[in-house]
Amino acid sequence: MGKRMTALEKNIEPNKLHTLDEGTALVKKCATAKFDETVELHVRLGVDPKQADQQVRGTVGLPHGLGKSKKVAVVTRGEKQKDAQAAGADIVGADDLVAQIAKGFLDFDVLVATPDLMKDLSKLGKVLGPKGLMPNPKSGTVTMDVAKTVKELKAGRVEYKVDDYGIIHVPVGKASFEAAKLAANAKTVLEAIAKAKPAASKGVYMLSVTLSSSMGPGVKIDPAQKF
Repeated sequence: MGKRMTALEKNIEPNKLHTLDEGTALVKKCATAKFDETVELHVRLGVDPKQADQQVRGTVGLPHGLGKSKKVAVVTRGEKQKDAQAAGADIVGADDLVAQIAKGFLDFDVLVATPDLMKDLSKLGKVLGPKGLMPNPKSGTVTMDVAKTVKELKAGRVEYKVDDYGIIHVPVGKASFEAAKLAANAKTVLEAIAKAKPAASKGVYMLSVTLSSSMGPGVKIDPAQKF
């Protein structure tokens, strides 16, 4: 551990569980890097991600956004292209855009598609899959309502998904945000995760909750508090 992290760790009581308000204030205090660090929420769940009926995945709109607008690409045809452009999509196309992506074009943060184009995009799994860019109905990126989806993504909609270790990692803003806004964003995500509890999940659902900035130490949040 470097000198900087060692010094920052002194601000954290190792076993203390904090409220969201306390936690966000601590995270901001420890975000001392020379850039505006991203603040992330890490939630360990009492689920078995290997079981199909214990998957936890969804999307949620953050009330205060993420601090930067995502670059959104939309694959669709006809009038839907105009809808996507009017809603603020950065890149819009159909077969032409699919062909670009096949050649390695990935200059976007999220890809949205209408169902009729998924047959073509599904062939690009080796290109889009490793980058986590393949549109998916569960994440709301395969839809006929492209305008609404683009607007939500631009406003700060995030996706949460449990990984192979039973943990969800979600960005909730920037260290430059006011602590209250970070807390509100984190609370919104935690509420969504709580509502997404699978019926097959037994016992304690939220095992641990941690907040941290990109270069800062983790701050433990009390998972038993009401979100």
